Amino acid sequence: MIRFTTRKTVLAASALLSCTALTTPAFAQDAQSDTSEDGKDIVVTGSLGALPIEGVGSVFGFDKTVTETPRAISTISTEQIERFGITDIYDLVAQSPGTFTNSFFGVGGALDIRGTPGEVYFRGMRRLDNPGNYPTPIAASDRIDIVRGPASPIYGPSKTGGYMNFVPKSARVQGGSYLASPEGKISYTGGSWSRNDLSAEIRGPGKLGTQEFGYSLYGEIEDSGSYYDNMSTKQTILQAAFDTDITPNLRLEFGGMYHRYRGQQNGGWNRLTQDLVDNGTYITGAAQSLDFDGDGQISAAEIRSIGGANYMSPFALSPTGFTDASFDAYPLLALTDTGTTKLSRKKTLTGPNDRLDNDATTLYADLIWTGPGDIEIKNQLFYDSYENMNENAYGFSQFHDSYVIEDKIVVSKTFENDAGKFAFQLSPSIRYTNFKHGEDFTYEYFHRVDLAVGYTPASDRLLSTECDCDYTSYVSGHYTDIAFAGLADLDFKFGLDITLGARYDRIKAVSNFNIPKMEFAPDIPGASDSKGAWSWSASANYKLPFGLIPYATIARQSVVIAGQGAEIAPENIAGGTFITASKLYEGGLKGSWLDDRLYAAVSVYKQKRTDYNAQSSTVNQAVETKGLEAEMRWAVDDHLLITGGYTRTKVYNLSFLEAGSTFSFLGIEDLVNVTDPTLYLGGQPGGLIPIPDKEASRRAGIPTNLYSLTATYAFDNGIALTGSMVKVDSVYSGQSRAVKLPAYTLFDVGASFETGPFLFRLVVKNATNEKYFRANFTELFGSTIVLPERPRSFQGTISYKF
Repeated sequence: MIRFTTRKTVLAASALLSCTALTTPAFAQDAQSDTSEDGKDIVVTGSLGALPIEGVGSVFGFDKTVTETPRAISTISTEQIERFGITDIYDLVAQSPGTFTNSFFGVGGALDIRGTPGEVYFRGMRRLDNPGNYPTPIAASDRIDIVRGPASPIYGPSKTGGYMNFVPKSARVQGGSYLASPEGKISYTGGSWSRNDLSAEIRGPGKLGTQEFGYSLYGEIEDSGSYYDNMSTKQTILQAAFDTDITPNLRLEFGGMYHRYRGQQNGGWNRLTQDLVDNGTYITGAAQSLDFDGDGQISAAEIRSIGGANYMSPFALSPTGFTDASFDAYPLLALTDTGTTKLSRKKTLTGPNDRLDNDATTLYADLIWTGPGDIEIKNQLFYDSYENMNENAYGFSQFHDSYVIEDKIVVSKTFENDAGKFAFQLSPSIRYTNFKHGEDFTYEYFHRVDLAVGYTPASDRLLSTECDCDYTSYVSGHYTDIAFAGLADLDFKFGLDITLGARYDRIKAVSNFNIPKMEFAPDIPGASDSKGAWSWSASANYKLPFGLIPYATIARQSVVIAGQGAEIAPENIAGGTFITASKLYEGGLKGSWLDDRLYAAVSVYKQKRTDYNAQSSTVNQAVETKGLEAEMRWAVDDHLLITGGYTRTKVYNLSFLEAGSTFSFLGIEDLVNVTDPTLYLGGQPGGLIPIPDKEASRRAGIPTNLYSLTATYAFDNGIALTGSMVKVDSVYSGQSRAVKLPAYTLFDVGASFETGPFLFRLVVKNATNEKYFRANFTELFGSTIVLPERPRSFQGTISYKF
């Protein structure tokens, strides 16, 4: 049983559902809705597609609405994306409860969902891991589904927190028929910091001989600057979707997306102190040069010549163990010409030659046969790959060259009788992942660069990807998942709906180190193993009077422990810990009123990893999360749409709690017995952070309470106004709780004018110019670096529809 004793939690949930239930009789007569000729499609004007009245298969694969689905889920439509000027995943926080993302070195790859890194799906198929390899493109989507909690058995092994499912722009209209004629749009967006983004899309019907088909083409080119020094974005996105009816019962849907991204990661501010966060006061000083051969960079060999990592990273069992005298043995770590200055938020750890290059290719082909008696057989073939190169002058580099191929068959059958509607799915699948991954983090020193001055030969590392040598890890391999899943949805006419599912995965994994490329030989050269895992879920909801639908879910989902490049570590394979699982307990209440103009939901949950002896600290942590999520969406009339959300989250790292401590790189505020931090900022001390109780194991950077509110009003003359608000609690920047980042409230506002085929839109982000920060990799670096977020900015869009 899940218990929440906080008064705010109870009041927030009660207030939301009480208000929505009580408004039903008062406003029902004012609701407007239209039903299509086939009686299935409901159109609520003024809703921007934000209301959960359409079938969403991204949870169980059944054609159920969000209201009917016994899981926490939110959808964001393309109309919402455009009206609110959503350009990256951080903007989605205002649109969906349960989401908030720490900085992963400034790159919006995947949301943190329920306080832990989430995953990205494309049309219901799981993509390769992307914690910060490249920003996930938003504008190419027709709809984004955010599912909170692990995926159902039909979608295979998944992480604990949840996932985003991107639905690309379709070649068909809602009813499944082809468009009557081509339609398209060309848009240009410019704005602050030399933003330049040009996009175009066209979709419509086509004919090849006698074969009719539908098509959808999308392209986007961006060449933009950045608020931060030494940063820019150049990217190209190409997306295509085609579908055709081969026979009256056989349909082919195929397409893909290519994304070429060129940018940089952003580590934020170094030399972190509370005074830096509160007042912008920065400790200046130059690191002593270790560039003994004068080539302009510090090599691993040069660091080894003075004692290597043992010299550069002094270690203590406790942060209190360090004193000024501790660094007498490390004179080369002391800064020279020290002082203080006020630091601009523009000046961060990104160097002039840093790069984050990523080429991602995603392809799909679905063959769908519909037979008599509501039977359907779908074969889904999916391919996803990336080639990634990431270089940061302070001493971190990595590359990935990985791909995945999955083929999944889903056989669906529906029975309907006097008792109700009963749907079943059986799904065999095979998924093959091939990876090659190298990374260099042994000599990663954030503090050597004085951000007020910039990089010099004393702070610029020779990276492993530059010399193709001295990697911390260089691993390649593959793993194959052969699986069989089944789902049943039993929807009884008296109001009860039960959904049951089970899955078995058999995964064979091989992983080997490329030892000649590595600085130090690992304990084992490689490993291979085969392991099986069960997943299951059981859900139920019941339609009560007044539109209320309570629901409950319990589930166990297996998960593969893979890293940033989809790699599995040989030591995890050798130890049999490359597969683990998570459990979910979730209960909630949903409802839709006013002829589907008003939707509200509230859920409470507890989810945890069942085995916390193995984790990937970057993308798959062993955590327990408890929380509450509430959401409201209301199309008040044909003009006004209001949405609101509340999130309460507490995340506990079970590995840290079990061990009683965790290793972390130590920041200035951690070393309370050191009076002069310039004695060691040329290196990076590390030590154990005590975790004496469960509260101390909470994941830093994730706010306990988060409130969001959005509204848009469209006038009859073509003018539309928008506003959104996100209120975030104060958080600690790192596991040691040495530095506190202030609470903040972020406002975005916008206005648009549509006349004929033209649309003009202006969006102001961070309209009140709030000064706020985002924690970065809190488990290891939270006390040493933090990302200062951008001030007020503007973006303007001109669109032409045809």
